[in-house]
Amino acid sequence: MREPDPGHVRIRVEACGVCHTDAATIEGQYPVSYPRVPGHEVIGKIDALGAGVLGWSVGQRVGVGFLGGSCGRCEFCRGGDLVNCQNQELTGVHHDGGYAEVMIAKANGLVSVPTELSSVDAAPLLCAGLTTFNALRKSPARAGDLVAIVGIGGLGHLAVQYARHMGYEVAAVGRGKEKVELATSLGAHHYIDSSATDPANALQKLGGARVIVVTASGGKTVQDTFRGLRPGGSLIVLGIGPEPVAVAPVDLVPASRSVEGTLTGDPAAADLTLRFSALSGVAAMIEEVPLEQAPEAYARMMAGKARFRIVLAMAPSAG
Repeated sequence: MREPDPGHVRIRVEACGVCHTDAATIEGQYPVSYPRVPGHEVIGKIDALGAGVLGWSVGQRVGVGFLGGSCGRCEFCRGGDLVNCQNQELTGVHHDGGYAEVMIAKANGLVSVPTELSSVDAAPLLCAGLTTFNALRKSPARAGDLVAIVGIGGLGHLAVQYARHMGYEVAAVGRGKEKVELATSLGAHHYIDSSATDPANALQKLGGARVIVVTASGGKTVQDTFRGLRPGGSLIVLGIGPEPVAVAPVDLVPASRSVEGTLTGDPAAADLTLRFSALSGVAAMIEEVPLEQAPEAYARMMAGKARFRIVLAMAPSAG
């Protein structure tokens, strides 16, 4: 135990999500100074304030996401783009994360947690929820537009819910007929089985998507769905994989379509994600696991066996 540095707080962790990005720390994909505690979907209560911390109080429940705090002085911060801060601290990479009972966090990276959300329910919304919610919120789609969600997994099952509650006509794109019931229960108006039909043609039969959000990794996934956009439509890539994204210029230029990527969001967007989730009832499908079983939980997640998010709880049903 140590006291928090100026501008930081100490948090008693109540819950922490297990995310695929944790592999970058655990398997050395990032330049990390070991030993390092992973975990960046953290919910807990402040139990100590460092010097100069304003606006937060001891006992307050807060969240900590992947972006652990911007510098406030670089070109991007000065322009209001906190996500692309050039001196951004990454939780669980540059400093210890939430696979622990206690952690230290930078105060300007903290997120407010609504009382309506339990700590276990809120944790995965700080990464999977924030990433999908913010992508949809910032997209050019408007209520009533057709929006396609490609992949119904850890990200996709939340994206479908957010899209439905934002007032879009939602088409879920997955592989196999067995996902029809799940997609419908999450709020999808349409389900497209990409193993049985061309998803781009299926989307065009529905009038063409204003936005396609690709939550699954793989360049071929983008290629197979891109032509499903209506003219002026935008495809947003969330899933990261080694395959390059290939889009034919004839599909891109004449119809003025676009491809873009987006990474998580700043603390204000995270605040909004949690508030919207509490108001709308959007929730992740969660497997709750005690902290002592973190290695087993991580292995299960990496093996693709989680349905759909695993959350480490420091005490049963934390929050």
